[in-house]
This record gives sequence, structure tokens and C-alpha cells, in this order.
Amino acid sequence: MRNVTFRPYCSSDNQACTRIFDANCPEFFAPNEREEYQEFLECASEGYEVCEVDGEVLGAFGLFGDGRKGKTLNWILLDVQSHGMGVGSKIMKRVIHSAGRSEAKRVSIAASQKSEPFFAKFGAISTSTTTDGWGPGMHRIDMVLPL
Repeated sequence: MRNVTFRPYCSSDNQACTRIFDANCPEFFAPNEREEYQEFLECASEGYEVCEVDGEVLGAFGLFGDGRKGKTLNWILLDVQSHGMGVGSKIMKRVIHSAGRSEAKRVSIAASQKSEPFFAKFGAISTSTTTDGWGPGMHRIDMVLPL
């Protein structure tokens, strides 16, 4: 595994993040979510990060909320070419470490039926399912990752 680094998202990352989103659509994101993601990127605040390998943006994620009440993982995405390379695991280790440092007791995750198994590997537990919650054929799976 090459060296994975993290840094805060900046507006110049928009194109790389959008490319990653598009490459994961419709497998991991419903096409109707693209506009919402674009709006999110336009207002992305402290807490949204990109991960790079050899200077190339290969993923992004946001960890938001008051640590005492828990954190929420938002818009986690990973370049499809790097699936299976351990980059997603590095992201989740960073999420767990950062949330724990803030004294959070849990991380809330809104996944899909496609990404649920990934989060379950790290101990996340499904709490509810909304059929077609993200769009036709893309079910929303609410999960909690206890820390």
C-alpha cells in the first residue's frame, strides 16, 4: 500500500471529487444524488477531507457533529480504481480515531445496501432500512458505529 495522506477539502478538489462520484454512480450512489453532492461541495465546511495517494485525490469523506452527541459520517467516496487497495480502510481508521478524540461514543452512517457490508467490517450496526431511500433500487441503510 502506498502512502495515504489526508488534508482538508478545498474548492480546487471539486473536479476530482465529482469525477470520483460519477465513477461510483450508479453502483454506489443514485444518479439523483449528484446535484445534492455538488451543492454540498460548494458549501463544504471544516470536517470534509480528501485522501491522496502520490498527490492524487482518491477519496473524500466528512465527519461532522458535536463529539459529545456523536459524529456523522457524510459523503464518503473512493475512486473505483482503488477499491480493494486498503484506502477505504485507512479512511475508516481516520474516522474512528478522529471521532474518538472528540469523545464521541458513536458515528452515525447513512449507507446503501451496496456499502453496508463495508461499514459492517468496522463494527457498524444497521438500525433501519428505507426502501428506495436514495432513489429507485438504492435503499438507505442507517447504521451506527459504536466507539
